[in-house]
Amino acid sequence: MSGIATFLDEATATKARRRRLILSILLIVVGLHILAGVVAGIFVVARYIFPPPATFEVKRDIRIPARQREHRMNMAAFDALTPRPTFSDKMQSLRPAPFALPDLPKLPLDQMLPLDPAELVSDQVFALVGTAGLGAGGTGLSGLGGLGTGFSFLGVQSSGRRILLLFDVSTSVANKASSSGMSLGRIREETAGLIASLPVTSRFGIIQFTQNYKPFRNELAPATDPNRSAVNDWLATEWIETGAMPASRKVVSNARGIIGVLELAAKLQPDVVFLISDGSFQWRVDGKITQIPWKELSKAVKALSPDGRDVPVHFIAFQMKPADKRELMPIIRRTGGKLREIK
Repeated sequence: MSGIATFLDEATATKARRRRLILSILLIVVGLHILAGVVAGIFVVARYIFPPPATFEVKRDIRIPARQREHRMNMAAFDALTPRPTFSDKMQSLRPAPFALPDLPKLPLDQMLPLDPAELVSDQVFALVGTAGLGAGGTGLSGLGGLGTGFSFLGVQSSGRRILLLFDVSTSVANKASSSGMSLGRIREETAGLIASLPVTSRFGIIQFTQNYKPFRNELAPATDPNRSAVNDWLATEWIETGAMPASRKVVSNARGIIGVLELAAKLQPDVVFLISDGSFQWRVDGKITQIPWKELSKAVKALSPDGRDVPVHFIAFQMKPADKRELMPIIRRTGGKLREIK
């Protein structure tokens, strides 16, 4: 019994030591937290009691007034357009040289643009200052005025530097145009007059179509003298007035009608499009000629401006049907174009 009592006394003593040890650890930890809190409080209070001395630093801020900066930028852009000085002195010799210089190679001068520094500077200055104070009016059916941005074609006033002309030369259009007093021959003359009046900074394109189509070129051509001569020859030899356009080397086979023509026009990226037709468009589906849905036509016209910019499509129609006019008017107006009906 004495042994059991001794064992119990030792166990009780061990538990008491453990309690004292745990209590001591807790007191030490609490004391350390209290000490840390006191030290942190001293530093926080010290920041308010003893604030750091204020320092003042002045930095030089150079700013150019807005008007002066804009003026300098405009003047720099204008000075950059000044023609570069050219060396005009000629080689001179007081006696024959012991050698002969070779002949100059033949250059394709008909493919070179006639560069006039005055025209280039005026064109670039016009791009900077805009159209303020510059008149641009036309005379007749294809007059051109100002700096070449405004013109009139078949009685429709427009502007642009990348001009595309689309001519529907089907039999129905040819007959309606002749009965309206505006034959395809007269339209050809107006087209030649328009191209002759365009400035050299402009580009133009011509596409005739029925179901198939025939372009003057597969890209918009600059309005240079060689290209004017080339298009005059094309109008004299390739212009179609008979209403038939069978597929050949110069004619592209096209079952999609005007939809295929507008897909080619979208690749040319024009600024303005003139469409001459009677408003009745067909295509070939499964070997049958059917009317083109207006939704498809609207989608093809919208594809002319993929980047969101407005490309006016002016429609010159001969003796339109009232139903076709109702459908076409919203499509033309959404592009910012005009519709002129010739009855």
